[in-house]
Amino acid sequence: MIEEAAALSPSALADEVSPEGEPGGPHGEIARLMSENAALKEQALRLAADAENTKRRAEREGNDARAFAIQRFARDLLDAADNLARAVQFAPKDLSDPVVKNLVVGVEMTEKAMQTAFQRNGLKQINPEQGDRFDPNVHQAMMEQEAPGVGPGAVVMVMQPGYELFGRNIRPAMVAVTPKASATSTGTGGYAGGDGAAAGGAVDQQA
Repeated sequence: MIEEAAALSPSALADEVSPEGEPGGPHGEIARLMSENAALKEQALRLAADAENTKRRAEREGNDARAFAIQRFARDLLDAADNLARAVQFAPKDLSDPVVKNLVVGVEMTEKAMQTAFQRNGLKQINPEQGDRFDPNVHQAMMEQEAPGVGPGAVVMVMQPGYELFGRNIRPAMVAVTPKASATSTGTGGYAGGDGAAAGGAVDQQA
């Protein structure tokens, strides 16, 4: 009996079938356990991936919720920032009176402190310089104005600075711009397009 069992090859042992129809022998049991182990490993990896995706989605949704809350709060503060900027702009130039001088200095320090707090919390001011190219993504053209030395479709003056929060525009900068060459042909002043290539380009008259 022992000699017959020893004469059987490992493949023959694995091919033995029990009365219930299941693979018998030690090799069949090992194969079954390896198959179960692979299935459990695959299931564990899938559950880990699902958990990681759920975690990332929760973090993203939380960040969006916080950004939305900060955005509403920031918008409420923009009027106060505008008023402080106007107060600094139209402050008396004659500061011989110490009371007036201290008042102006206090307003200037408050305006700077507010802008510093804005930047520290991701709120950036959009305040283009004269001659900068008009960008419809962050600028809003309020009027056209000729300016010597400034090319067409460029910013001439900032009427009200804009703001962006974490790269998201929450208020465009209201600006005056120089007219574009094709303003009469487009009927929109050439400020509705993206990069302005179609609106401000030359007209092909060879046809």
